Amino acid sequence: MLGKGKNVVLDGVSMVFGTFTAVRKTDLEIGAGEFFSILGPSGCGKTTLLRMISGFLEPTTGRVLIGGDDMAGIGPNRRPTALIFQNLALFPLMPVWENVAFGLEARGMPKRKRRERAMELIDLVALRGQEDKLPGDLSGGQRQRVAIARALAVEPAVLLLDEPLSALDLKLRQHMRAELKSIQRKTGVTFVYITHDQGEALTMSDRIAVMNHGSVEQVDTTDVLYDNPATPFVATFVGEQNVFRGKVAEVAEGFAVVEGPDGRLRGRVREGLSKGDAAMVFVRPERMQFLNGAGLDNVVTARVDRRDLEGPFVNLFLKRDANEIMVHIVNSGAAGRDLDGEQRVGFAAADALVLPTGDLARD
Repeated sequence: MLGKGKNVVLDGVSMVFGTFTAVRKTDLEIGAGEFFSILGPSGCGKTTLLRMISGFLEPTTGRVLIGGDDMAGIGPNRRPTALIFQNLALFPLMPVWENVAFGLEARGMPKRKRRERAMELIDLVALRGQEDKLPGDLSGGQRQRVAIARALAVEPAVLLLDEPLSALDLKLRQHMRAELKSIQRKTGVTFVYITHDQGEALTMSDRIAVMNHGSVEQVDTTDVLYDNPATPFVATFVGEQNVFRGKVAEVAEGFAVVEGPDGRLRGRVREGLSKGDAAMVFVRPERMQFLNGAGLDNVVTARVDRRDLEGPFVNLFLKRDANEIMVHIVNSGAAGRDLDGEQRVGFAAADALVLPTGDLARD
């Protein structure tokens, strides 16, 4: 049987290569049995963090603890972890069941017992009937599941996954998200998942840490991260945002009014902003509405520039001077086709978030 997941604690860890700091001092706790994602752009330090947890790198400062045990000096093969690489690294000339059982052979388990254990895991990942095939005869998604079964065979408490779905096409990635989440729930193993794809992270995770330039900017549940980002970078890296710039004109009762080129706009405010501060107003495209005589807290006039169809949804892009505004609407057949020229769009103050000016993910 699989062992239960253990918690992972990063206590002031950092990683420095010569004059380059890959990971700045980081404190992080991942709960036992949690599906935890580390999300960020290429080069932000997320894979370095994973390699410190796995033991392939020793942190420059700080400690890695798994299940309360300090991992200092303990190599990858002696840690209660298993790592699934981006390229999967399956053995091409071994049948599926032998790939799955490979780690058990290294531990000296007899062949009959190895086969029995491999078949239990092949059932778990829904590959019964494929056990005697070679990896080259399987689909991309099936190979992915073989790699997961092989990693689970050694009964890790923590499974580390480094962008394992990046080589798959969109439909298969979407299918494998559900598969991975289901496997994690069945096993109770702690999953630490590295990705640059915010859709993957939001779909599968219990909590997410968003990294930028070697630092963790926010750790939260998926809903909190999406609805209440802590920084402009997190706001624009996790999902789409409309951004309006200006200066704070007033702050009262949890809301702030920002005055700028787009007029006076009101939204929810986090602590730390005062009158006169430079600020940004963030609002999701799906919270924007075209106005047909109805009033909203915030109204902006802009010119329709283009219409992008995404099947069940339509994105309409409007221009106001140098600012581009996106409105995301459900495709009801002719959605957005009759909209052109100058339009009034608006949003409720409760649907907007005001943050201090900072770097955006797309800048």
